[in-house]
Amino acid sequence: MQRSRRVTLQQQQIRRQLGQADIFTFFNILTGPELFDPLEALLPVHRERRFPPTETLAMFLRQALSDDRSCQRAVNDAVVARIAGHLPRCSTRTGAYCRARQRLPTSLIASLTRHSGRHMTDHASPAWQWRGRAVRLVDGTTVSMPDTAANQARYPQPRTQQPGLGFPLCRMAALICLGSGAILDAASSGYHGKGCDEQTLLRSMLDTLKRGEVLLGDAFYATYFLLADLYERGIDAVFEQHGARARTTNFENGLIVGKRDHLLALPKPKRKPESETGVRVDLIG
Repeated sequence: MQRSRRVTLQQQQIRRQLGQADIFTFFNILTGPELFDPLEALLPVHRERRFPPTETLAMFLRQALSDDRSCQRAVNDAVVARIAGHLPRCSTRTGAYCRARQRLPTSLIASLTRHSGRHMTDHASPAWQWRGRAVRLVDGTTVSMPDTAANQARYPQPRTQQPGLGFPLCRMAALICLGSGAILDAASSGYHGKGCDEQTLLRSMLDTLKRGEVLLGDAFYATYFLLADLYERGIDAVFEQHGARARTTNFENGLIVGKRDHLLALPKPKRKPESETGVRVDLIG
């Protein structure tokens, strides 16, 4: 009970701090010692404009964490911050900010997300680990995209939806640190088609994982070849058994090593790449 109350108080404190933060707060974070070098290396070539990339990104962060996420509110807050900082007043029209935000490279935001996530994780308390080992979560979801021709081409809508009636869908997967809650990596694709499943997205992020870590996920990831790949990388995996395999697993075979703990050999499927090798995995009954 005391732990739950402590966590609630910490969450409330974080919300208050975010509510009091203005554009200069985020600008100072971006230009601070932890992010300055990677930010400078990723900044695109740009002219001196009303909204340079670093200031635009600071405004975007403030906008994303605000209760009112409108562009007008973002610009209004920036104007108020400039006046409070004794800087020249500027227009409150949103056009220049919206265009500046569109010029932000996706690679810049993605790289800063990975860098900050890894920094948070590396400085997390060892008490948040599981028996001295870092635990990573993997999960996926889908998000609805604006209904534009470009999005329809890149992020097709479900096949069950009649053409012209649905919205484009983007599939996303992310690696998350269980201890700190930081996002370590993320990948996205269309809703369907070759290479658009959650497991393929995870495979594109496997280099983010380190030897000795534990990966936790649902039954979508419990396949032989992914387990074999993780085994070769020195990463343990805890996945729910896939429904089809759970119906055919015979716990009368194998080795009993503890209560509800059984060691079985997972056979290689007949349809397999020639480079794959056998692997033994722990299955929890």
